[in-house]
Amino acid sequence: MEETNTTKKTPSDFLGAAIGGRVVVRLNSGVEYRGVLACLDGYMNIAMEHTEEYVGGDLKNKYGDAFIRGNNVLYIAASK
Repeated sequence: MEETNTTKKTPSDFLGAAIGGRVVVRLNSGVEYRGVLACLDGYMNIAMEHTEEYVGGDLKNKYGDAFIRGNNVLYIAASK
């Protein structure tokens, strides 16, 4: 069996690298928030800046800063 020299990345590594970058946060309800990830904690509570709210793919609202409670988060994805 051949070994590879790749390092394994954990979800914590991804989230640490995503701070300060643009992300998409999808909630269990299907609503998406897009903006800059300011910080997060161990409970996945998220603080975002320059946040836009999308419902059904349509822009519904714009917020300066937003706080999202972690138990509502379905996933966080890096955005371009």
